[in-house]
Amino acid sequence: MNNEPKTLRRSSSDRILFGVCGGLGEYFGVDPVWFRLLFVLFGLPGGVPGILLYLICLVIIPEAG
Repeated sequence: MNNEPKTLRRSSSDRILFGVCGGLGEYFGVDPVWFRLLFVLFGLPGGVPGILLYLICLVIIPEAG
């Protein structure tokens, strides 16, 4: 049994741009496509909410490896 705590990291293997959605998917145990879809949906009402949220995640979540 693994007693190490899970850490949120940007994915180095499952990435399209910067690995934010891949890292979120690995952390929460879901397909990263759902996070990509959410960022796109948040970006539709003018672009700013989704892009801003993605950029905040990009700065806050460290790179894996």
